[in-house]
Amino acid sequence: MPNQAARALAGSRTDAIALVIPEVEARLFAEPYFLDLIRGVSAELAESDKQLLLTLVRTEQERQRFEQYLAAQRVDGVLLASVHGDDPLPDRIGELGLPVVMNGRRTEAEPVPYVDSDNIGAGRAAVAHLVARGRSRIATVTGPLDMYVARARLGSYRAGLTEAGLAPDEELVSAGDFTEEGGRRAMRLLLDRRPDLDAVFAASDVMAAGARGALREAGRRVPEDVALVGVDDSPVARLMDPPLTSVRQPIEEMGRTMARMLIGKIAEGPEDPEAPGARRRIARGVAAVCCRRNWSYASLLEGWGTGRGTGAPRSAETSR
Repeated sequence: MPNQAARALAGSRTDAIALVIPEVEARLFAEPYFLDLIRGVSAELAESDKQLLLTLVRTEQERQRFEQYLAAQRVDGVLLASVHGDDPLPDRIGELGLPVVMNGRRTEAEPVPYVDSDNIGAGRAAVAHLVARGRSRIATVTGPLDMYVARARLGSYRAGLTEAGLAPDEELVSAGDFTEEGGRRAMRLLLDRRPDLDAVFAASDVMAAGARGALREAGRRVPEDVALVGVDDSPVARLMDPPLTSVRQPIEEMGRTMARMLIGKIAEGPEDPEAPGARRRIARGVAAVCCRRNWSYASLLEGWGTGRGTGAPRSAETSR
C-alpha cells in the first residue's frame, strides 16, 4: 500500500493544510477561542491523514511572504481565522487557485466560503436574558468594528433592546478589541459616561473578564449591581468568580466543519464560477449549546459564497 508521500506525488498534492491566524502570538495563546478552533481543525485533519501547518500573518511583509509560499504549491488549501474587513488575503488565495474556507466572514454578502455562528441570535439571547432579570440600562462592549462579527453582535444587541421596548443609547456602546485590556478600557469609558448602567453585554468572554475588573475597581458588584454576559462559554467564563453568564459558541465544531468543507473542496477540484448555483450554496446545522448560568444557543452556519441567513434560536432557557 503506497505511503502518504507517494499518494501525494501521484495526485500532485501535498496533503498539507494551512491554518492562517492574522494575530500576534500573545493573543493567539491567551484566548481560548483560538485554541478551541485549532483543536477542532487538528482533530478533523488527523482523521483525514492531512498535515496541519499553523501560520501567523501579522504584517504586510509576512502576508507577501505567505502568498509566495502558497504560489509555490506547498499546501492543498487554506483555512483562515480572525479575518478583518479589509483583509485581501482570502481573495488573493482564490486568485492563486487554492481552495479556502474562512472562520467568520468579512461582510454580510461574503463571496468566500465560510463557517460562522449565529452572531445575531447570540446578541438577542444575551439582551433577553438581562431584560428578563429586570435590567433596563444595558450597555455593550463591542469587538473591533472592522470585523463583521463585532458589527453583527452590536446590531443584535440593538435589535434585542428594541424588541424589549428599550431605546438604544449610543452612550451605552463602547468599542473594544476582543482582548481583556480592551474590555477593561471600554468598561471604564462606559462607567464615565453612564454610571447608572445596570448590565453589560460583552461581545466575548475575554472582554467580559476585563470589564469585570473595571467594575470591581469602581466598587460595583457583579451581578448584584451590574449584571454581565459574555460570548463563547470559554474556560475564562468558567473560572471567573462568580462564573460568567455566557452565550456558548460551538468553536471546536466550527473548526471541524471548516476542515471538512475544505477537504471536500480539495476533493472536488476547481469550481466553475459560471456554473448554476456556484458560490451560492448554503448548508446549515445546529449545535447544542449550554453554559453554567445561562442556557442559550448558537446556530452553526456554513456559507458558500453570497448566500445569507441567520439561524433561529433552538432554546433560550435561562437561570440566575
